Amino acid sequence: MARRKKGRPVHGWLIVDKPYDIGSTQVVSKARWALQAQKAGHAGTLDPLATGVLAVAFGEATKTVPYVMDALKCYRFTVTWGEARSTDDLEGEVIARSDQRPGRTAIEALLPEFQGEVMQRPPQFSAVKVDGERAYDLARDGAAPELAARPIWIEALSLIETPNPDEAVFEMICGKGGYVRSVARDLGERLGCHGHVSALRRLWSGPFDLRNAISFDKLDELRDTEGAQDCLISVATGLDDIPALAVNEGQAAQLRQGRAIPAIGVDLGYGDTVWASLEGEPVAIGVVKASMMHPSRVFNLGA
Repeated sequence: MARRKKGRPVHGWLIVDKPYDIGSTQVVSKARWALQAQKAGHAGTLDPLATGVLAVAFGEATKTVPYVMDALKCYRFTVTWGEARSTDDLEGEVIARSDQRPGRTAIEALLPEFQGEVMQRPPQFSAVKVDGERAYDLARDGAAPELAARPIWIEALSLIETPNPDEAVFEMICGKGGYVRSVARDLGERLGCHGHVSALRRLWSGPFDLRNAISFDKLDELRDTEGAQDCLISVATGLDDIPALAVNEGQAAQLRQGRAIPAIGVDLGYGDTVWASLEGEPVAIGVVKASMMHPSRVFNLGA
């Protein structure tokens, strides 16, 4: 007999404004406890140093996490000049120092080089896997790997202010896999002064932003509160950038059983991803494939 899952069948998104010095996993655990949910996850880790938008997915929303993680994200961050650190942020050991400080003109002249598709080397203390091991585990054991640069997309990088000679505040919009810490490190290297992230805040992630967010402390108030699920955002919100295919009850049942249905009613091509919408709620996420009998069919990815 299958073991019954603990908790309630909660479905949807809860956006938490993650505070400083708390891990993303801690936030998810607290959110799951607050809503007494059976299943929860998140769409993109924030380091303990970072604050801001952490999108917590419950139940059926966990199936849409990869699509939110693929979406653009916006960060506001402060770079402190004059020190390179082992982690490329405030928490690491100082590994190099410089008395040089860049002016605003020099900084702004460099920013176009950090936009578009660029090659970026991840921090040594990162979740990138090296021969099956996390880079941060190797670095903590004293065997910090030399990570290869990889292509990422930076939609925009702008200088917001220079409050003093030692600091500069930036905003960056980037795609999946982009490291703010690497940008700070590379800016410091190119400007000849070293640099590391001393403050970091995620302003928005895909369709979710701080306007949707509740505070971490608010989670305590939600426990055992009627209407706690009123704070949830629809599962479908995580699929805003993906075309919807309206289906009826019969078609929804076919998709749940792993059978294909015709791709009719939306402009789709072979290989496109689509979500099946039953009265506005997702029942499946599929991809358009073809066969000799059926040139355009949607197959449930979860089947």
